[in-house]
Amino acid sequence: MNPRLFAVGMAALFVAASASGLNTNIPGTGLPTAANYATGILPERADVVSWKTLAQVESLKQGDRIVPGFSKEILGLDRTNVKVQGFMIPLDLGDKQKRFLISAVPPHCQFCLPAGPDAIVEVEATTPVKYSFEPIVVAGKFSVVKDDPAGVLYRMSGAAQVDAAPR
Repeated sequence: MNPRLFAVGMAALFVAASASGLNTNIPGTGLPTAANYATGILPERADVVSWKTLAQVESLKQGDRIVPGFSKEILGLDRTNVKVQGFMIPLDLGDKQKRFLISAVPPHCQFCLPAGPDAIVEVEATTPVKYSFEPIVVAGKFSVVKDDPAGVLYRMSGAAQVDAAPR
């Protein structure tokens, strides 16, 4: 691609965005994390694991690899039965999903994940769950995944939908 043509195109895009009234200002504190953004969409519930809790993971260098470093609170959830609330991201075709992702924030594009790995849980349901744009609550056995090649940090097995999440 011609660098000059690219620069002209980007300048035109910026001018068009400015003229349309699109707010391109990013606060000095930066954009909110998915966990913080989720609290504005989904009310915190005592019976559901908070996305703020699941965000307590950091990247650690271990030899020549980068590995997740989980908080004690997250490690305490490993192999326990918990509830998680969020937005379904289907992994298969059809209106009912047996395998799907649940996210702290709603999807905005069918080809993109709406958040990072700390704001996504891979779910394997015992019975298919009807797809919905509305948030749901699922319960199941939670697993902390330390070495998934795809980058998944959290998995839930034996899961079932137990509720629609209030908004």
